[in-house]
Amino acid sequence: QVQLVESGGGLVQAGGSLRLSCAASGRTFSNYAMGWFRQAPGKEREFVATIRRSGKNTAYADSVKGRFTISRDNDKNTAYLQLNSLRPDDTAVYYCAASDYYPALAWNSYKYWGQGTQVTVSS
Repeated sequence: QVQLVESGGGLVQAGGSLRLSCAASGRTFSNYAMGWFRQAPGKEREFVATIRRSGKNTAYADSVKGRFTISRDNDKNTAYLQLNSLRPDDTAVYYCAASDYYPALAWNSYKYWGQGTQVTVSS
């Protein structure tokens, strides 16, 4: 089992930035690719970004490419999502998740999930 805990969400104005963190415990963090998803009210959970176990490769949804950056620190058992140039349509609960596969773009490719952190972007 891997336990994931997100933090760093909050309320920010459009154009602002946030850094989300995902702290892992349990099984070896570096054994898993990590991903970030988000879910806005009334919408499906959507893929945001993923990173390979080593951290050497990343993939992004087109909607966030060039604005968001996924990273990880395997020594700290933590994954990150840097959110820049935020827009109101980025408002959602953001989830981190762990997968055996890379790149994994579908939510059902992920084995473990965090509880989510709310990001709200005001216009």
